[in-house]
Amino acid sequence: MRIFVDIGHPAHVHYFKNFIWKMQEKGHTFFISARDKEVTFTLLDYYGFPYCSRGKGKKGLLGKFLYILYADFILIRKALRFKPDVFLSFASPYAGQAAWVLGKPHFEFNDTDHSFFEHLISAPFRKYVLTPKVFQKDFGKKHIRFEGFMELCSLHPNWFKPNAVNTLSIRKLTNNSRFVILRFVAWDASHDVNLKGLSTEDKYSLVHELSKYATVIISSESKLPEDLEKYSFKVHPALMHEVLNEACLLVSESLTMSAEASFLGTPSICISTAKAGTLDEEVRLGLIELFRTSRGLVERAIEIVKEDTFKEKFKTKSNESVKSKIDVTSFMIWFVEKFPGSVKTIEENPDYQFNFK
Repeated sequence: MRIFVDIGHPAHVHYFKNFIWKMQEKGHTFFISARDKEVTFTLLDYYGFPYCSRGKGKKGLLGKFLYILYADFILIRKALRFKPDVFLSFASPYAGQAAWVLGKPHFEFNDTDHSFFEHLISAPFRKYVLTPKVFQKDFGKKHIRFEGFMELCSLHPNWFKPNAVNTLSIRKLTNNSRFVILRFVAWDASHDVNLKGLSTEDKYSLVHELSKYATVIISSESKLPEDLEKYSFKVHPALMHEVLNEACLLVSESLTMSAEASFLGTPSICISTAKAGTLDEEVRLGLIELFRTSRGLVERAIEIVKEDTFKEKFKTKSNESVKSKIDVTSFMIWFVEKFPGSVKTIEENPDYQFNFK
């Protein structure tokens, strides 16, 4: 099988990397296109995936419209040469439109309920959209739900195994002290419209107060002020999950990183005004502590850091929650390899997915 994968964000590299490796072992062939966003290319290079760039994207409605035309042109031209059997992406309208032009199926994975613009331009071109069960929107007959989260594509225990050498390097970087990660986002993605997180004052308060109890590391999409630069993340981005695994707490504006930390057994405080089924479920399970405003956030972060056994107790809760979910990568492999029979199987017996644990 020839599979065209479009990558739009660094997280998508993690969503699909194990799928690609396992399918390559089975003899399948891949073509990867990718947006030049943050560390996406750095991760693809690190994992040894050949890819072609579809540019950086644009801001504003006119810019986004013109970028659709540009990205579609790139993907269609590359696909005509590659001759894929299927397209695969996480919420990529460009992959869907290219697939539609070539008359090929596009399997779109998605967990971002609140991304109105992406859903609007993607919906007509999907063959199937696969989402976590708790996804709030309903796309009818095209919609397949699974009992899991996208982050478990890379962080399910079947796939994520901390590397002892990397762990020692991380501990050395932090002088073997307990450390907290602060994750700041740029708020310029299409799904970030009308959303907000921490103020500049909040960020400085977190750094100043938490530094009294632990080492502080900042991961930021946008450039940090000069006086915060000394706290910036200074290991390879491919090691981010191992850093999260070792942290005693994450305070994050990113829903994705909050979920990643929680599935690794690291307590996570998320500051966000987003509405998402996956976020609601993670809060219900006690995996994420959600703040809609910053009121009380710094105080709660200090409480967690000061309690030496908090992470140990949290990790037990996290492990139990993960056990109840499927291995999403294994499900993905089965779904693509057995298509179209896999669709019929899931429609007739949705619980078939629990064979992938």
